[in-house]
Amino acid sequence: MIDARGFSCPMPVLMVQREVKKSNPATLEVLVDNMTAVGNITRFAASQHYAVKVDEIDGEYKMTLTK
Repeated sequence: MIDARGFSCPMPVLMVQREVKKSNPATLEVLVDNMTAVGNITRFAASQHYAVKVDEIDGEYKMTLTK
């Protein structure tokens, strides 16, 4: 799980990129607190062949990336 709440872009995307490069997980959960991060991570995830599910919880977003 990556907790990228409180970070502005591009930091959340860079955090996800590092984890994908390091461990190439089949599933990765990411917490963010803004729609810009959701959009940027979604685009990156698609480029790496991940499907993305986004759940909004109290103004924050839980993203689940799955290969």
